Parts: sequence; C-alpha cells; structure tokens
Amino acid sequence: MFLPLHSLLPAQAQERPDKVALEYREKKVSYHDLNLACEHFAGGCQRVGLPHAARIGVYLPRCIEAVVAFFGALQAGACLVPVNPTLKSQQASHILEDCGIEMLVTTSSRLDTLHEALMHDSQLHTVVVIDQEAMPSSDPDQAVRIEGWPEFCTRSAPASTDLQDTDLAAIFYTSGSTGLPKGVMLTHKNLRAGAESVTAYLENTSKDRILTVLPFSFDYGFSQLSTAFSVGATVVILDYLLPQDILKAIERERITGLAGVPALWQQLGRLEWPKAAGETLRYITSSGDVLPETTVRMLTEKLPATNMYLMYGFTEAFRSTYLPPQEIHRRPTSIGKAIPGAWVQVVHPDGSPCDPDEVGELVHGGPLVAQGYWNHSAETGERFRPLAASPDDSGEAGEVVAWSGDLVRQDGDGYFYFVGRKNDMIKTSGYRISPAEIEGPACQHNAVREAVAFGVDHPQRGQSIVLTCTTDQEPAQAEAELDRYLKDILPLYMVPEHYVWADAIPCNDNGKFDRKRLASQYQANVTGT
Repeated sequence: MFLPLHSLLPAQAQERPDKVALEYREKKVSYHDLNLACEHFAGGCQRVGLPHAARIGVYLPRCIEAVVAFFGALQAGACLVPVNPTLKSQQASHILEDCGIEMLVTTSSRLDTLHEALMHDSQLHTVVVIDQEAMPSSDPDQAVRIEGWPEFCTRSAPASTDLQDTDLAAIFYTSGSTGLPKGVMLTHKNLRAGAESVTAYLENTSKDRILTVLPFSFDYGFSQLSTAFSVGATVVILDYLLPQDILKAIERERITGLAGVPALWQQLGRLEWPKAAGETLRYITSSGDVLPETTVRMLTEKLPATNMYLMYGFTEAFRSTYLPPQEIHRRPTSIGKAIPGAWVQVVHPDGSPCDPDEVGELVHGGPLVAQGYWNHSAETGERFRPLAASPDDSGEAGEVVAWSGDLVRQDGDGYFYFVGRKNDMIKTSGYRISPAEIEGPACQHNAVREAVAFGVDHPQRGQSIVLTCTTDQEPAQAEAELDRYLKDILPLYMVPEHYVWADAIPCNDNGKFDRKRLASQYQANVTGT
C-alpha cells in the first residue's frame, strides 16, 4: 500500500498527539500541533490556487517554520525545493529560477536580497515571509503576491489524496563536477523508502531525541526529519556557532542520535566530551565524505558506549551503504554493505562486475534511485542508465541504476571501501592517486588536525600535489616534520610538492571540504599560472 511521506505526521498525531515532535530554542511542538500547522500551510496553498505538483521553494534556516513548509507543501500535493540558507542571492536565484518555483517561503531579509528578475521574470506568484505578521497589500500590477506567515496559514485543508508513489515530492540541488548545481528529482516512494531503510538499521524508536545540525537542503539533513517522524521520535533543532555548542546541547537535551559530516566530526573528535553526553548518545552517523581513521579512533575512544555508523551515499540515490557498529574496529576504513532495500555493485565502465578488491565504479539500484535531474536530460542519461541491455532478445534495457562517479572496491567478505571520486583523482607523472591515500596518512601525524589533498595543473607532470592542513603547532616546524613523515611511509610520487597551512579549510554548502575551491584558489599561488 502506497503511503506518501507526509502521511507520517497524521499517523503520529493520532497515535501520540501529545508527544513532542520538534524542539527549537524555547519552543516545543507536539505531533498534534505540528500536523495541524502543516494542514494550515496546505490550506494556504489551496487558497492561493497552487496547482498539483507545483514547486515550492523553502529558503529558510533550520527552524520550525521550515519543517511546517516542507510537510505542508507535501500535504498540498506540491513538490518542495529546499534551498540552503547559506547561499547568496545569486546562487539561490539560480535554483529558484531553474526549477520554476511558483511559491517561495523565506525571511524578509533574504527576500530583499534576491535578484529582481525573480520577482518579475519567473513563474513565481506568491511569497510567504515568516518573520512578518502581515505584508502591505500587493499592487494590482505586481505579478507577485507577498503574505506574512500568519496571514497565509489562516485555514486548514485536508491532505491531497490523488497522489501516486511516482509523483515528485522534492528536488534537492547538488553541486556537479562542472557548471551550476542540478536538481535531483525524488518521488514520494524514494523519500519513504529512504526513511524506512534508515530507521531499520539505526533501530530508531519513539524514545530517540535526534539533534539536527545539518542543513535541511542537504538530503542527509532532511533525512533527520523523515527518520524521526517515521517512528515518532523528537527532533531538536540547533543553531550553533562553535563545535562546543553541539556537545553542550547533547548533554543538556539528553540527545540519543547525532548525524554529521567528516569535517564536523574531525572538529568534535578533538574536544573533551562531557561524560553525560556519552551516557545518553545511543548512536552517531557520518556521511558525505571519508572519515579519517584517526578520527574514527578518537570518537570511539571518547564514546565507548555509543554506536558509530560509517555511511556512504550520494544525492542521486540517497544512501547506499553503512558499516555496522560491531565492525568499526575491524574495518575502520570501510563504508560497509548495502543498506536495507538497496543493491550496490562495483563495475567496470561497460557495466560488467569487478572482481574482489578490484577498483571500479559504484552503482546503486533499487527504490531509492532518483528520477534524474530537473531539466537536464543529457546529464540524466549519463548518471541514470542500465548496467547493460537485457540478456534476452527483447531489446529492452535492464533496470536503471545510479552511477555514482565514485571509485570503490569490495573485499572478499562483501564490504565496500571508498577509493576516490573520479573527478577528485590526482593525475601526476602517469599515476592516478586518490586524495584519501594522502590525507589518511597525513591525519595520523600528531601535528595535523585536518588535511585535504588536491591537484593543480603542472606543465610537465599533468598535476602537482598540494596538501592543505590545519595545525596547533608552528606551521614551518609542522611542515618539516610532516614532510619527513610522509616521505618515510609513502611512495615518492604521492608525497605533496606543496603544503598550505590555514586557520580553517573551506567547506561547501553541505559541510564537505571544498576541493574545487581549494584547487582554484591555490593554482596561481602554487604554480604561478
């Protein structure tokens, strides 16, 4: 039986109406009240004439109104488009214009900065501003109607009942290797299957209190909502300035689950964790990039009673693999096996399977595979395609799978290991090197806090290896020690030619280390080109 993602809230409101669904700052919202708020948002969508499958952009920070807009949009039969709140106006305008949004939910300050073209040359007809009680009446000649949050949410409406599991539920924008971000199209079936899979292996229950610190525009961040609402758990939304704020919140709020990206875990791993935090924290998860083995060891030593899940995924297929906590000490560099409901394989470029420990591209099949990129048919055909033609003579292609663009290997026991991204591979002097082959050893040196390796163009060798690091020591001394250390343990062609010491390593909008920005920034500085 098909159940759309937004049906989670009415079900929880009926089963546990007084249970707290969301906590944000001093405010607590029960499942009953959250579902009622979503119904009122859906009523607003109905009142302004929003058609079925219309795209609703949500350009908000992590807050209760963002969650209401997400699930209220789904209840109205619309397609939600989360926009990272850290994006500047030009970047946000690209996303909103690219997918042709018809309604936007945002703050007054963000609305003021959006490009004028968004208000006059797009399909947008309604803007809802959450930090205004009411907005001035729109000029009759103005194409866009602007309403305050209370004004918009004045009446409720029942959830749309004519949805199919193949209807679009969300478009998540992801940065490509080249060009502007592309929108990944996800159906209700995709999102519901993802929530069910994650709750199965994390063993979530209604007793969980999940702290969310990731952007909701990141599928990994949005998953914290769908996971919690699947089982009637509580989501605690946190604004934080410093990593220490997260540890304080874990202790204060008695958090049981926390998701983070490696850049954040590397920061948290170096901190002194309060004893009380480890007593309540049932699990932590890491995804979005490779977590260095040194950080894995630090975290497991500081949180001996906490289950740690190393995961791998990409937006086009949500989540692909996870490493069971009982394997963390035996296989700290593994990304695990396929998650429930998915199948994962390592293949050659022609789609034929690789042998054990042979490096190939990871492909993902099953109900979590997205429907392609919005308005990008060529790129969709490259990323979403069958492994090979059907072996019979019918001429029909086999199941469409998502090709990750990531290089992995699978050992004899069936566990996967991340090798590198095709576009991140460093090509120097005829060798192909994964950044992880350099970053892992570098992070094992006690002078290094964080390390990111990348290549910059070189006229003779193709690329020159650059390693940017953060340290608590004097950089010149740290560099001399690190260079000697890497020359002792790495082949000469893997040793960086240039070291860059920084106070902080830049991250992209989803919290991952931004290799493209680093390479562009240091190309001229390092090579003079």
